[in-house]
Amino acid sequence: MDKFETFTGVAAPLPIINIDTDMIIPKQFLKTIKRTGLGTALFHEMRTNDDGSENEDFILNKPAYRNAKILVAGDNFGCGSSREHAPWALLDFGIRCVISTSFADIFYNNCFKNGILPVKVSEEELEKLLDDADRGSNSTLTIDLENQVIKGPDGGEISFEVDQFRKHCLLNGLDDIGLTMEKAPKIGAFESKNQEARPWA
Repeated sequence: MDKFETFTGVAAPLPIINIDTDMIIPKQFLKTIKRTGLGTALFHEMRTNDDGSENEDFILNKPAYRNAKILVAGDNFGCGSSREHAPWALLDFGIRCVISTSFADIFYNNCFKNGILPVKVSEEELEKLLDDADRGSNSTLTIDLENQVIKGPDGGEISFEVDQFRKHCLLNGLDDIGLTMEKAPKIGAFESKNQEARPWA
């Protein structure tokens, strides 16, 4: 998992409430267990028309936001089913941070496990960030995880809270496997000691 330290990117405004995981990655794309290749299906039903062509009105299809790295979204983002493909699709598209007033619990947890930072802000702060994100290619935000601040294009800052253990994992690029590998020396020592004490096991 890539480390998340100080991250700067274009922020796309998506002021829609209750964006569920089926909107993020529709069910027909869940046949794979690979984490790559899902970015093209992100928000498929909103990004494409019935004939398969691009919906030019959807925010991520607009030239200024095609390479957006941050989403500023409405309340209750990631609700619905618990599919881990949702953060996989966001990450494969290039989204490293989602900002909202609230998130569904399972989606919120899955984001941290996959290298995405979900940031909770107040309604007033969200309105300010949506305004910042509405500036097209000038809608650049900087997410400073170490100091827990969002820096806007006009120099303003918004502080945010994050669980310190999850912060440690993101800063160091540690998913569940990475956390286990950190303890590899202790695991190895235990296994050796156990083998000596119980050679028949």
